[in-house]
Amino acid sequence: MEELDKARIEQLVAALKQDQPQLRQEATEALWDLWFGQKGIAGRAALEQAQLLMDHEQPQAAETLLTELIEQMPDFVEAWNRRAVLYYTLKRYPDAARDCERVVQLCPVHFGAWHGLGLCRAAMEDYRGAIVAFQKALEIQPYALINQRLLLECTALLS
Repeated sequence: MEELDKARIEQLVAALKQDQPQLRQEATEALWDLWFGQKGIAGRAALEQAQLLMDHEQPQAAETLLTELIEQMPDFVEAWNRRAVLYYTLKRYPDAARDCERVVQLCPVHFGAWHGLGLCRAAMEDYRGAIVAFQKALEIQPYALINQRLLLECTALLS
């Protein structure tokens, strides 16, 4: 699948707003599966390889792989998101934030990237920016307790 299935994504995002926890969980998993599978088996395998490199404390090799993947497939949402995660774990918050911003340009309902952008902004002590990002994540995934908590924490830090 080259392009993301927008109709399917809209259907799954609507399910994230339902009050049935099982339905929300299934929708969450299906969205992650769509994002990881956007570029087929080869794309998914590259993301898995990058994760293995990160797990084995080879961040430079993971960054190289993800950057090459992004150069080959600049619309691969999850390649950008995975590199943002890598940068965040390396405390390269401005780089992580830039990649999160690219993810949400490509896929405005990517709640993981909005969450990540909030974490980056908070780490950079931009609490207003973090609040905006966590609010965006909550618009998509209103039952996400982690984003509710982080939103409150950032709000408290401003007062």
